[in-house]
Amino acid sequence: MALTEETIQDKIEIVGDYKMVQVRTATVIKRDGVEISRSYHRHIIEPIISADDLANESAEVQAICNAVHTEAIKTAYATHLENQGI
Repeated sequence: MALTEETIQDKIEIVGDYKMVQVRTATVIKRDGVEISRSYHRHIIEPIISADDLANESAEVQAICNAVHTEAIKTAYATHLENQGI
């Protein structure tokens, strides 16, 4: 009886006016190749993510962020945060 654990990014979504990138990661536990458990974790990537933090994301997520987090979006989001007092 062999147990294995696999972590996969099974959903990447672009959400909202400021193009938040939402990443869902699934942890799959298998016994002898048959899935017995699956759990999820989500995290959101804001347009103002640092280059160092973005480098910790998968190549696919990095490419999506680089495509949707334009300078206009970054500026608009920074202005939004400033107006919120954050």
